[in-house]
Amino acid sequence: MTKPSTFARRLFALVLAIAAPAALAADPYAELQSAGTDIGNTASLQRGAALYMNYCAGCHSLQYQRYSRIAEDLGLPEEMVQEHLNFVGVQFGDVVKTGIDPGHGVAWFGQAPPDLSLIARSRGVDWIYTYLKSFYIDEERPLGWNNTLFPGASMPNPLWQLQGIQRAVLVEENGETHVEGLELAEPGRLSEREFNQVARDITAFLEYVGEPAALQRRALGVWVLLFLAVLTGLTWLLKKEYWRDVH
Repeated sequence: MTKPSTFARRLFALVLAIAAPAALAADPYAELQSAGTDIGNTASLQRGAALYMNYCAGCHSLQYQRYSRIAEDLGLPEEMVQEHLNFVGVQFGDVVKTGIDPGHGVAWFGQAPPDLSLIARSRGVDWIYTYLKSFYIDEERPLGWNNTLFPGASMPNPLWQLQGIQRAVLVEENGETHVEGLELAEPGRLSEREFNQVARDITAFLEYVGEPAALQRRALGVWVLLFLAVLTGLTWLLKKEYWRDVH
């Protein structure tokens, strides 16, 4: 039997060294849930925009997205956007700004709340959806909240009134305590199905913000496919006409 080369043994050891810590650190509850978003659903994007501005924009800006672009893409009148979405009083053509001072954010949360323009592209929609649903009450945290997907998160649950208050189901294993799941300790204003839709709408809106051109690309794609279908038919007829002369 041929012994593996020194290089192969070292490569195998390196793979084990990298994979083992990740496997040990994996949290079985932290598996991402499918967001099921559809940025072609304008109603979902409109609801997501309203929810984001009411529950998230107080701390998180969207520095690459303008109110005017939101109005154009989501089919919203300027008056409606300025009255119901623009709570900081900036111009219609300005980017979405937060009403919180960065210094206050550091003092209150330990760090300034990040801009979320590209969060869907950096984390993915399933991560956002799961994160919004994974807050639980934790008296040991400075603000009284924690998150199973992002342990030690410095922000409170902005949607707790809608979702309700969740508590962690703790289990002890090998002398260590970890979160096995979450249970609803105090119901919110919405049912689980309704809150899932809220989380999905916010996630869809952030997915759109991460790449607004995706809406135009999708609409243009339909016409491109129709053009190719017509071109294919014409090409087939032209080929048939040429081969008639050949035969």
